[in-house]
Amino acid sequence: MGIFKAAAIQMRSGERPERNAIELERLVREAAGQGASYIQTPEMTGALVRDKKAASFTSEDKDIIVATARRLARELGVHLHIGSTAILRADGKLANRALLFGPDGATLATYDKIHMFDVDLDNGESWRESATYEPGTEAVVTALEGAKLGFAVCYDLRFPQLFRAEALAGADLLSVPAAFTRQTGEAHWHVLLRARAIENGAYVVAAAQGGLHEDGRETYGHSLIVDPWGRVIAEAAHNEPAVIVAEIDPAQSLAARKKIPNLRNARDFAVNAGSSETSRLRGAAS
Repeated sequence: MGIFKAAAIQMRSGERPERNAIELERLVREAAGQGASYIQTPEMTGALVRDKKAASFTSEDKDIIVATARRLARELGVHLHIGSTAILRADGKLANRALLFGPDGATLATYDKIHMFDVDLDNGESWRESATYEPGTEAVVTALEGAKLGFAVCYDLRFPQLFRAEALAGADLLSVPAAFTRQTGEAHWHVLLRARAIENGAYVVAAAQGGLHEDGRETYGHSLIVDPWGRVIAEAAHNEPAVIVAEIDPAQSLAARKKIPNLRNARDFAVNAGSSETSRLRGAAS
């Protein structure tokens, strides 16, 4: 397994996909210029729009972000991971979809965000992602640069069972492209990302949206790359557009898992909640 460079691109996507595609290209070229062969963009790279009815979303084969990413991956010879963008499905519903393009421009994998951000925060901020998007139903792991990449998007970060299932399927590089709100990011972003890395002995790459967006929302930024021991090895310590790069050595994931083999040591157990029914759970997802 060889060492390669990964980049996380921090963006401040607006409401117009065409304008966001221009910024995407600028930042991807910058990342490739720094030697990154795996480049990840944030959640909702294509558009951050509060009123989805006011936006024009289209199918994957007609989407400008997909077309731009495919062209750049092929031209620059990189793996380009669009953290997510809104894609119109054949059934007329929207998917919050991640896409990975190979160095030849081919689509290597897609992942539809599973966990919908339906929350009411202390400051009156309220979100109902499920009102717009159809949740995915399948975790995805795919080969990448001598590593295996596990997919997730933003709110998925709060569901450790997803990452454990991907780690058990061989993932040693976990992705968390996001558009974390400023409030939740300040409280939980760093600790959750480091926890997912430590729990699974895996690298975590998390490209983020940052700053005040055209639709009025404010996102936290602070894109991170974390190593399998939970150390932050690259960070955009602000909310401005940026590129961060770090080396990924899959052997370090193997070493961390040998030191603390919790993936292998997990055991089945029962949960006695004081009722007549006792649930059987497994220490790790099967």
